[in-house]
Amino acid sequence: MIFSISGLNRVVTTSLVTATVAFSPIFTAIASAVTLNGAGATFPAPLYERYAREVRKAIPDLKMNYQAIGSGGGINQVIAGTVDFGGSDAAMTDAQIAKVKQGVILVPTAGGAVSVVYNAPGVNNLKLSRGTLPAIFSGQITQWDDPKIKADNPGVTLPSQPIKTVVRADSSGTTFIFTNHLSAISPYFKGRIGANTAPKWLTTSLKGKGNPGVASSVARTPGSIGYVEYAFAKSANLKAAEIQNKAGQYVAPSLQTANAALSTVQFPSNYRVFVSDPGQGYPIVGLTWMMVYKSYKDPAKAKAVKSMVQWILTKGQDFNDDLNYTRIPSGVASQVINTVNSTVK
Repeated sequence: MIFSISGLNRVVTTSLVTATVAFSPIFTAIASAVTLNGAGATFPAPLYERYAREVRKAIPDLKMNYQAIGSGGGINQVIAGTVDFGGSDAAMTDAQIAKVKQGVILVPTAGGAVSVVYNAPGVNNLKLSRGTLPAIFSGQITQWDDPKIKADNPGVTLPSQPIKTVVRADSSGTTFIFTNHLSAISPYFKGRIGANTAPKWLTTSLKGKGNPGVASSVARTPGSIGYVEYAFAKSANLKAAEIQNKAGQYVAPSLQTANAALSTVQFPSNYRVFVSDPGQGYPIVGLTWMMVYKSYKDPAKAKAVKSMVQWILTKGQDFNDDLNYTRIPSGVASQVINTVNSTVK
């Protein structure tokens, strides 16, 4: 697996398939009712909505609100101090972290696949190779019946019509995961577009707000192709392409294949990892993080944040499988909880 790590001090090596946290959760006591407001990535929105419902049952005095506005918006609001926590699928850079006056901790909560969804009339089982996929999104391939797509799909009748790419209208961690992979496998794509939450696309693309916007645009636009988090693709009943991985295999997105791709991830002490080209499983995968402050003006909110993080990384992980997200390994979860409990004030 190829991935890059910033600020490496010590590394926790463990499998993302690990299922059970090794300790019993003892939640930080909350003296009175507290509401924590968060905003950010749409990638984990279905999961965070479930967390919000379930954490209220477990900790009645804790209410968690989350607004899915995109990873870029989440990072900006954390920097501005207008939320109690943020969400992002693109881990904050050192420069962004330096702008957070209260300090910030990156809390990994889940992982998952980014599906390449399409609406090509008459095509039900599309395969896209490592050469073809980045060529489509960099504008080198513009027709569905292009010889390169035909070579990936022998015996399949491809429509003779233009390809309409659908991308995010907002700054997006899902876009970062997608472009990070395409940059890793295509020098042409890397040199002209690159890994970014809000890249300058070379194609004249349709644009959708958040994962739901892209999914909706693909669903209603014949000839289109886009990228969305796996849970959105599945809930919208969209066709997803099989993508060629580093081993040369064509792999469909699923919880199992995402787990396979993320199974050897190493987490550094700041829990920031960028997965670009895994050696096995489905190749377009990433992690998502909550961003919590090191310092809160209200001590009750500091206690509530500790309880929220501890619940998410213990009992909350049971809901990840239900919604087709990978779990955070128990060893990593324990270390994150310790970091938050010892740091957040």
